[in-house]
Amino acid sequence: MIAPDRVAFTIFGLDVMWYGLLIGSGFLLATLISYKRAPKHGIKPDFILDLIIWMIPSAIIGARAYYVIFSWDEFSGDWSKILDVRGGGLAIHGGLILCFLVGYFVCRHYKQSFIATADLAAVVIPLAQAIGRWGNFFNEEAHGGPTDLPWAQIIDGVGYHPTFIYESIWCFLLFMFLLWFDNHHRSFDGQIISLYMILYSVERFFVEGLRTDSLMVGPLRQAQVFSLCLIAAGFVLYFVMKKKHVRNNKENTQ
Repeated sequence: MIAPDRVAFTIFGLDVMWYGLLIGSGFLLATLISYKRAPKHGIKPDFILDLIIWMIPSAIIGARAYYVIFSWDEFSGDWSKILDVRGGGLAIHGGLILCFLVGYFVCRHYKQSFIATADLAAVVIPLAQAIGRWGNFFNEEAHGGPTDLPWAQIIDGVGYHPTFIYESIWCFLLFMFLLWFDNHHRSFDGQIISLYMILYSVERFFVEGLRTDSLMVGPLRQAQVFSLCLIAAGFVLYFVMKKKHVRNNKENTQ
């Protein structure tokens, strides 16, 4: 499996990269699905349009800042490189962190439930990730170590674990599962975002172990450490919100 040119097409002399095109497509599809499903979570559809205006720059800024911070040696000699995201260098964890922080204040401003909005977003986030991960294929980045497997990604004649495929497949399956669960089994606010935090982080922990370009925290892989924290936080949030739901039900029946 050999990646084609990183440039999808050229318009008015400007090269449009597959990396940005795929990320943008993921955002667009996630927005459309969330807009349609918003009433199911007690959210006004038009609020999704207001929210996405904030989420797009937050995701890009957060993902880039996170990558730059943990790869500072690469950027310290040339600060202009920090703004050049067309060639890659976005860390999903950083994008998620800033999106949820900004999203909290946007929800407060528009008087929408933050936890219900997080549940709605958690369904489509893995879909956007599944699509966006293919940008790593075109950039020939975020791959694993050498392998002779039939589905290896070939770079300069050498086969590597295509870790972007592993994560893309998992995220798509996670999207399908969360969509089904949200439609048929969600029983309290916070349930879907908790499941996303746990199930995505389990996959990321193991796939990260295959990668050769991981951001590091000392001797440890940063994403693995963060994934363990998200798994723990997801379990805590799940049981706290479930307990709150049970308590509210008891109070309402008395």
